[in-house]
Amino acid sequence: MSDLIIKSNGIKTQRFYIPPFELKKGETIVIKLLNNEHSFNIQMFLKDIFIGKIKHKNTSIYQTLTFVDYIWESEFRRIFHPITVGEYLKKNANLSNLYAEKIYEISWINKKTKVNWLAGNPRKLLSLYSVLSKFQNLIVDFAGQNLQGIEFCCNIILDEINNGGSAIIFDTTNSVRSNYFKYIEIELLR
Repeated sequence: MSDLIIKSNGIKTQRFYIPPFELKKGETIVIKLLNNEHSFNIQMFLKDIFIGKIKHKNTSIYQTLTFVDYIWESEFRRIFHPITVGEYLKKNANLSNLYAEKIYEISWINKKTKVNWLAGNPRKLLSLYSVLSKFQNLIVDFAGQNLQGIEFCCNIILDEINNGGSAIIFDTTNSVRSNYFKYIEIELLR
C-alpha cells in the first residue's frame, strides 16, 4: 500500500464521470478532458480532490500531490514592480535542489528576467521546476504551451517518475502521447 498515491472508485457528478483508477509511485495518469468551456472548472474541481483540498467519497489520497500552478501577479505588481525569475524561485523553490537552477539553461533567462516577459513554455517550465525542486508527486496541465513545450515537459515528468515520482496530467489538447503513461478519458454526462 505504500506505493499507492491515489485510489479512486470513480468520480461522478451531474456533468461528468471518470472511471475507477489507481495512481502508484512511478506512474503518470493522463486525464483527457474535452477542450470546451467547462474543462477548466472540471480540471480545478479534480485538482482540489487530488491535492486533498476537498474530500470525495470514492477517492482516497495516500500521498500528497502538488499542483504546478499558474504564475500570477497583480496588475499593480506587474506594472510597477514585476516579479523576476530570481524572486519567484527564492519564494517558491528549494534553492539547494538542482531543479531550482534548471530554468537558467535557457540562455536568455537569468535571475533578473521579469516573469511577465516569459511566454507560455518558459513560464510553465519555471513553475514546473520550482515544484519539482520540492515535491515528487505532481498535477500539471499545459495551458498556454505549444506542442514543443508540452513534449519537453512530458520528458521532464517521465524522468521524474522514473526516479520514483508520480503525476496526473490534465490534457485538453490531445497532445500528450507516451507509451509510459496511463490514459483515462472523461465521459461527459447529459
